Amino acid sequence: MQKLTPLFHNRIGMPKNETITFEKLAEVLEKTAQNIPFENLTIIQNKTRKITKENLFNKIVERNEGGLCYELNPLFYFYLIENGFNAFLTDGVVYNHAAEEYHQLGRTHVTVLMKHEGQTYLIDTGFGGNLPLKPVPLSGETVSSYNGEFRIKKVNHEIGDYCLEMKLRHKDSDWKIGYSFNSKKSIEDTADLNEIQTIITEHPKSSFNKHPLITRLTNNGNITLTDTTFIQWADGILTKETIEHMKFKELAKQHFGL
Repeated sequence: MQKLTPLFHNRIGMPKNETITFEKLAEVLEKTAQNIPFENLTIIQNKTRKITKENLFNKIVERNEGGLCYELNPLFYFYLIENGFNAFLTDGVVYNHAAEEYHQLGRTHVTVLMKHEGQTYLIDTGFGGNLPLKPVPLSGETVSSYNGEFRIKKVNHEIGDYCLEMKLRHKDSDWKIGYSFNSKKSIEDTADLNEIQTIITEHPKSSFNKHPLITRLTNNGNITLTDTTFIQWADGILTKETIEHMKFKELAKQHFGL
């Protein structure tokens, strides 16, 4: 397999041979969020493939598709490792705000933790429109980006020992829970990722196996497309358009390259 970095950089619009330092990661995360969509089309089309480095490379880098957390974050993990960072994958449980409880699907969110100069950071490229766009330290310090404010809170329950909290710009007035994760548990085997994919694909309570969903960040907000609506957030202003099936294909190609 070819080296991931130059082709990944080409995919997100960065110079192919640019050296990536810790300080450069915020730019990489921002460009990743704006160019690689969070989407579930392979599930809806019944075209899922086994999660391997090669298959993720083929899907996201070569075919210019997007993916869900268990695809986007593992690919970014491979990118970090290739660039000399000390990273590992872990899983967590997303908080369901409508039900005011953690999702019953279990540990189906995959994210990245990275150690740098004695500090551990959370890095996430696969949480829909809720992306920090910067490494978030587990020390509790608040990180700000154009997408909002983010912090990690120490917790003590069976789901994990930390949770990501966020206050999205133009959307949240108070802090809200994103997900909890276990900083001491790493995913060592892609078999675990395939198990998560199976749950997301087949479980009746999964929110990703019923209707198509595509979303990505823009430079001043985000856009989200489903089979019935096209939603745009731009500088805090919400625009919502009801669409028909044929319009979905047109918008998916126009705004997401899919």
